[in-house]
Amino acid sequence: MNLHSATVTRRRFLAALGGGVAAVVLAACGIERSAQPTPSASAPPSATASPTDTPSPQPSPTPGPSLRDRIAQMLLVGFRGLTVEAAGEIAADIHDRNLGGIVLFDTDQPTHSKVRNVESAAQLTALIDGLQALAPTPLLVAIDEEGGLVARLDQRHGFPATISAADLGARGDVTFTRQAGERIAETLASVGVNLNLAPVVDLNVNPTNPIIGALGRSFSADPSVVTTQAEAFVEGHRSVGVRTTLKHFPGHGSSTSDSHLGVVDVTNTWSPIELDPFRNLVHDRLADAVLTAHVFNSKLDPEHPATLSAPTITGILRQELGWDGVVISDDMQMGAIRDAYGYADAVRLAILAGVDLLTIAQQQVYEPGIVASTIDLIEGFVNDGSLTEARIDESYQRIQALKLR
Repeated sequence: MNLHSATVTRRRFLAALGGGVAAVVLAACGIERSAQPTPSASAPPSATASPTDTPSPQPSPTPGPSLRDRIAQMLLVGFRGLTVEAAGEIAADIHDRNLGGIVLFDTDQPTHSKVRNVESAAQLTALIDGLQALAPTPLLVAIDEEGGLVARLDQRHGFPATISAADLGARGDVTFTRQAGERIAETLASVGVNLNLAPVVDLNVNPTNPIIGALGRSFSADPSVVTTQAEAFVEGHRSVGVRTTLKHFPGHGSSTSDSHLGVVDVTNTWSPIELDPFRNLVHDRLADAVLTAHVFNSKLDPEHPATLSAPTITGILRQELGWDGVVISDDMQMGAIRDAYGYADAVRLAILAGVDLLTIAQQQVYEPGIVASTIDLIEGFVNDGSLTEARIDESYQRIQALKLR
């Protein structure tokens, strides 16, 4: 069942209950439900009336989504809370602002807490279902479930063990990798997650890379191995109906530092071969979304890191590699962005570069009201001409196409 049909089924169920479940969720979160118009009774038509006596009323055209609604669909946001009630702010953002997506974490970095969104399968299912019930437009529900050390749904919370990309690549059995991907997807689908922020298709150029190689997140240094392994991983997910994300474009495997902490310059370590897995999977139609890296490479763009770089995203990814789907930013609050750019400029530049879905993980810093303030910010850019409404609509259409798969 795809995201659209699953949501339709849920809404039909809610309608059959007279909206009782949604009303309970709204009340628990302190969200006022908009009053619905009461249908007016109409008199039966006269038996002698002629079809030409009174012109038939023409239905009013259905208004499209507002600019603010389309902007809200471009945000993928992290939050705190194990229940819908505890996640009151994000619940209001979903219901009142039509937030496009959420990203789940098991731990909370700003407070060093080991509890954030995940406690058990039953708890997480209830949380996701409750938030989906509030959504005017079905939510993208995303998570980093790569396998190995990067798995938000782990054995600590009662979920099955997973295998790292490095171990899968070393094994070299695509059937085994496809099955491993399918098992991960089954776990995600069982709780309501519909978008995995995986697989990593970075080449393991630098095995001591603190954020990729040292954590076993890359299948191999060989682009052909990375391609075949990633294809099998994606195919396993697709067999279950969960979508995937290729990351980190245009390649993070050769870096020597962590972009979570500050600016990462790969000018002297990156090579064009790092594009090969992205190129191959896009060509083979095995890409659902592509996530950018906050790496700076003066040979690709002398001014901006990849997430903010039109030559990199629009020029290489879209025009050279032919990708016309959703581009997701890495976390816009990470040090590589925060240290060198103000948040406002980074958001504007990312959208101009070709990013469709802005990730705001709330893991480096936690900013209350970030959804409303970001919608205001982007709307202001449209109003002052820094961004065009047509550019916003491009992203909106790509995101809706992903949601309908």
